[in-house]
Amino acid sequence: MRTRRLPGRHRRAEERQTTYGEVIAVKEFRALWYGQGLSLLGDQLAQVALAVLVYDRTRSPLATAGVYALTYLPSIAGGPLLAGLADRFARRGVMMTCDLIRALLVAAMALPIMPFWALCALVFLVVLLSAPFSAARAALLPEVLEDDRYVVGSALQNMTNQAVQMLGFAAGGAVIAAMGPYRALALDAATFLGSALILLSGVRPRPAAVRSAAKPSMWTMTRAGARLVFGDKKLRTLVLFAWLCGFYILPEGLAVPYAAKLHTGALSVPVITGLLMAAMPTGTVLGAFVFSRFVSPSRRLRMMGWLAMLSCAPLVVTATHPPLAMVLGAWVLSGIGGAYQLAANAAFVQCVPDEQRGQAFGLVQSGLMAVQGIGILVGGLAAERLGPEPVVALAGITGVTAAAVLAMIWAESRGDGSARVRAQAAA
Repeated sequence: MRTRRLPGRHRRAEERQTTYGEVIAVKEFRALWYGQGLSLLGDQLAQVALAVLVYDRTRSPLATAGVYALTYLPSIAGGPLLAGLADRFARRGVMMTCDLIRALLVAAMALPIMPFWALCALVFLVVLLSAPFSAARAALLPEVLEDDRYVVGSALQNMTNQAVQMLGFAAGGAVIAAMGPYRALALDAATFLGSALILLSGVRPRPAAVRSAAKPSMWTMTRAGARLVFGDKKLRTLVLFAWLCGFYILPEGLAVPYAAKLHTGALSVPVITGLLMAAMPTGTVLGAFVFSRFVSPSRRLRMMGWLAMLSCAPLVVTATHPPLAMVLGAWVLSGIGGAYQLAANAAFVQCVPDEQRGQAFGLVQSGLMAVQGIGILVGGLAAERLGPEPVVALAGITGVTAAAVLAMIWAESRGDGSARVRAQAAA
């Protein structure tokens, strides 16, 4: 049976880009968006407050860095297992429960009588609960926004996240100085409560994705999710595209020593550090806006490999020891290239069945945390011997090479998919 082709004007209608206004008009998306922004702003303040609090108590840089490392470890260790909660139970309920528990835990952290060991344990638990929350939110978003709306909504959330992070880190020091670290932690607890209320009022209840009476164990779901994600060539390629961020995020971990190398007297090291750390998020916001607003859905998939290479290629210029302005331009350009993640994310969603979406997103998110943490750690160790400039350049070279290989694999898999579609149409 031959499939009838759509007229040209209908195909062009399918390629019409969704506007931000259309996405913001969706009530449930607004609730997810507002709740995420509120919680993230509180988290940024809490990170600064926690660093100040730990250093004031211990006067130990190692203890301060160790507590910061706890923000990576739980997602890597417990994320793949707990992410399955987003499929076993109603996703709105999972998010609200995580918000309420985290509000209680952070409120306990805000008590001055809390000993240091208990503070570390609470930090671990708070970050651990972010895994099922993030998995539930990521799995719920495609149900709220379909087709191109999902890409535009993801871009809007991504831009908001970057803006909130820049605002939180920039204003965090001043806020902590004005109200103190304990009150800042109490404010973070309040943001979790606010997020839960927004979800309760703005997101409608839905049944769990896994609806069978005999639900599989968490370990069984984790293994099934791993087989799904890594057993399929297309999904595996998309995951590796996402994990490329380990190469182009590495320079942010070397921002302070890099700023010290660039320091000439006109600008202080903290100012240069702030400029460097803001460069990639700025590029990410610009790239996400242009990519989601002015590039058609089909072109996004074709451009994904090229943009992935762009996310790493500008870093190679640091091998020539360029001035600050050129470094900032290169890092902004790298952030723009990172917009390919929107297309990879959308393609991933389309390939994963709803009943395994939370588990799949949880596995990918845990891998993201791992590659970022490992990348920054390896980069720091290498910079001790080689200096920051050659390490950033090596990250760029390695990242471009990996991106080029993935781009060829992606083009081949897309070609196979197109061939299958043509064969089905001719049948």
